[in-house]
Amino acid sequence: MTRKVLGKGLSSLIPGPPPPSLAAPPPTPYVEIDLDRIDPNPSQPREHFGEESLEELAASIVQHGVVQPVLVRRRAERYQLVAGERRLRAAQRAGLRRIPAVIREVADEQMLEVALVENIQRQELDPIDEANAYRTLIEQRGLSHADLAERVGKERSTVSNSLRILSLSDSIQSQIRQGVITAGHARALLSLPDTKLREATARRIVGDGLSVRQVEKLATRASVRKGKVSGPPAGTNDPNTRHAEERLMHALGTRVRIVREAEGGRVEISFHSEEELQRLFEQIIG
Repeated sequence: MTRKVLGKGLSSLIPGPPPPSLAAPPPTPYVEIDLDRIDPNPSQPREHFGEESLEELAASIVQHGVVQPVLVRRRAERYQLVAGERRLRAAQRAGLRRIPAVIREVADEQMLEVALVENIQRQELDPIDEANAYRTLIEQRGLSHADLAERVGKERSTVSNSLRILSLSDSIQSQIRQGVITAGHARALLSLPDTKLREATARRIVGDGLSVRQVEKLATRASVRKGKVSGPPAGTNDPNTRHAEERLMHALGTRVRIVREAEGGRVEISFHSEEELQRLFEQIIG
C-alpha cells in the first residue's frame, strides 16, 4: 500500500486559488463560518505568534480580506480548527465576524500532522516549534526519522537536524525563536563539545556577528582539541583525509577520526552519552 504523504498532497485538503482563465470561475469550495463557532486546534504545533506579524496580517486582512481559507472539521454544531490559527487570530484582530473556511473530515491522529505540514509549507513555524512538532509526532505515532520525513515531505537529514536543535540550552533556543541566531548557526553550535562552549559561542554570534562558517570552524577546532590523543593519529597529515574528517564532523555533530592502516583503515565516531549514541544511530541509518 502506498503511504499518503501529506507534505506533497496538502493541496487536496486546502485548495488554492484557481488559475487565471477567460472562462467563468467555478463555484467556490469555501464557506463562510462565524468566528465564534470555531474552536482552537488542541494539537496546534505553533506556540509562538509574533505580535508585529499578527498586526501586519490583520492590517492586510482589513484591506484585502482573508485570501486563503482556514481548514476546519465539524464537531456537532460547532467547528474545530485544523490549520490556519494565525489567519484566525488576525481576522479576529481585524474585527471580522466570519472567515472563509474549507470543511474536511480529519481524524484525531492526523490533526497535528496536517497542521504541521500546513505551517511548514507556509514557512510560519520557527525552528523550535517545528522541532517540537516533529518530536511530538515521533512520540505519538512511533515513527522513525525516515518515516516522519516521508510523511511531511522533507529529507530525513532535515528532520534529524531539526530535532537536534532541542538539545541546545533554553537560552539559546530563546534566541533562535527571536531570530537572532539562525537554524544554520544552531546546527553549527551543536558541533561544539560542551554546553559552556556553546553558550559562549552563542554570545559571540549575537555580539560579534559570527557567520555560520566561522562557527563551524570554531567547532572543528574545539572538537579536535577535546579529542586529542598522544601522538598524531595515522593519516592526519593527508589533506584529503583531514578534509573528509571535517566534513564528517560537521555532518554528524561530533568528533570523527579516519585512521588509515595499510590499504584499509577505520572510521572512529565519538559519543559522550547514550542519548548522543542514539542520535548518531538514527542519523546514520535513517
